[in-house]
Amino acid sequence: MRNSAPTKSVDDGGKAARRTAVATLAGTTLEWYDFFLYGTAAALIFDKQFFPSLSPAAGTLASFGTLAVGFVARPLGGLVFGHFGDRIGRKATLVVSLLLMGIGSTLIGVIPNYDTIGYWAPVLLVLLRIVQGIGLGGEGAGATLMSMEHAPAGKRNLYAGFPQMGTPAGLVLANLVFLAVSTGMSDHAFTGWGWRIPFLMSFILVAAGLVIRLRVTESPSFNEAREQDHVVRFPLAEAFKVGFPRLGLTLLAVVANSAVAYVFMVFTLSYGTKHLDYGKRFLILSISAAAVLWFASIPLWTRIADRYGRRTMFIGGSAAILVWCIAFFPLLNTGNSALAVLALAGMGLIIPVTHCVQGGIIADTFPVHVRYSGSSLVLQLGAVLGGGLAPTISTALLNSGDSSTGVTWYLVAMCTISLVGAIALFRVVPEGVPEPALRPAPAAAAKA
Repeated sequence: MRNSAPTKSVDDGGKAARRTAVATLAGTTLEWYDFFLYGTAAALIFDKQFFPSLSPAAGTLASFGTLAVGFVARPLGGLVFGHFGDRIGRKATLVVSLLLMGIGSTLIGVIPNYDTIGYWAPVLLVLLRIVQGIGLGGEGAGATLMSMEHAPAGKRNLYAGFPQMGTPAGLVLANLVFLAVSTGMSDHAFTGWGWRIPFLMSFILVAAGLVIRLRVTESPSFNEAREQDHVVRFPLAEAFKVGFPRLGLTLLAVVANSAVAYVFMVFTLSYGTKHLDYGKRFLILSISAAAVLWFASIPLWTRIADRYGRRTMFIGGSAAILVWCIAFFPLLNTGNSALAVLALAGMGLIIPVTHCVQGGIIADTFPVHVRYSGSSLVLQLGAVLGGGLAPTISTALLNSGDSSTGVTWYLVAMCTISLVGAIALFRVVPEGVPEPALRPAPAAAAKA
């Protein structure tokens, strides 16, 4: 009888951890569905709907420009949600971020196009893209923290990886819904109005996600910080105390993964259909299949990181991405479907090696009581400098040189920066550093 209470507590804790992991995966999947849906539409539809007066090349560039706007808004969302996540709790902020993303995506599905209201159409598109960016800016770091801070001992990387699985899951969901709707009607009908259906579906999906998310409990780490009076007035200012060298190296280490992922997921759709004559259906299915590999391999890599450490895995993954970026476009440019599938599948297998643990690496940079604010800042700045600019830069390089060589060198440069940053980071921060301790409580500090 003496042992029954602790056993029940452990069991309840395990159930809460698993419930939280599933909830964060569901929530991030829906948020990334909305975000990637925009990327797919930007690559294939928005140039015609919102920028018809521009040339095809300029229209694509402008369309990807609106995609980048969402990334620019993400740090703002990260700062706002990070502040309140460290002040009032992770759960409430994640609920609001999911609502914000769902509202933004649903409204994109109803805004008139350029032919109807002229220049107001792209203006509204940009404004709603900003709403999406703010919503996602609050999601990325917060979902990782919720899952990681509920994790059982020895499984921090595994649980921190569940929200990361939402990225490829959202991509697959967005692509398959987009493809299903486009296949069920003529090209003329889909380009004219059918593309709106996947955006309008966001309302239903987000409602389901909210039901799941509202069932999770608050982060134990945050509750402990609050109970011990460790909540600070300006968490971001406190987060900077970890030092700019470590902050800068962490940012450099993660920036390439975002850049490569968005070239693979978004730019490839535009480049492959408009310059290499691959079919839209073929590319969407091939990228989705690669994303399934990405999704399925994350639990494997996170378990390896928990067992053997993430230093060697992260550095090796950074080097592997660099090598594959050199081969990626030459394989696509052959025009051979089998080699194109190989190029995309390679990305799906290699990207998760670093992606699955980068959220945990960023989170462990900061003490618990300022972790949401600090993690959001680094994660979203990395997303802006990497993924946010990657499709636009790649399109500009392609247009200026009429060849993918410039895009390849751009990706190689980004990967080299991250590889060097990762090596330096793990020299500064040895493997196995425990979770940062809370700062001394105000009462204890006063007594001392």
